[in-house]
Amino acid sequence: MLVLRYAALLTLVVWVGGLIVLGGIVAPSVFDVIAARNVPDGRLLAGAVFGEILHRFYFVTYVAGATLLLTLVIRAILGPRPRRFAWRAALAVLMLGTSVYSGVALARRIDRLQRDIGAAPSTLAADDPRRVEFGRLHGLSTGLQLVPLLGGLSLIYWELKE
Repeated sequence: MLVLRYAALLTLVVWVGGLIVLGGIVAPSVFDVIAARNVPDGRLLAGAVFGEILHRFYFVTYVAGATLLLTLVIRAILGPRPRRFAWRAALAVLMLGTSVYSGVALARRIDRLQRDIGAAPSTLAADDPRRVEFGRLHGLSTGLQLVPLLGGLSLIYWELKE
């Protein structure tokens, strides 16, 4: 049981920690450094670099979600069943589901829109429908990351409390 709990907790720490590091350190750093160096098409390049980092991190989240669910189910089968098992499992499924949706469907739509624009969306007029759509999709993608972040923090709390 200790190994399964440890694996679940480590998985949550990697997932939640990765989200915090990407959103709070990596994204601002990439955009700030490229902007400070006056790189031509810098925002486009920064978006491409961070997009690739995020794309690779999505694979980490998929493995983390599967590992988290697997450890919960194995613990439930071997017993004793984790407290609030159904809530934990539902939250883990929700976290994984939002990550998959964001990493597959939403990312694909954002990439397609960026290719169609051919420049940084910020270079378009503020009322350009493509810039508006990009802003909406980007906001949705960012907002969806709150689900695994807050869900992961809740699961860490439950795991430590047990």
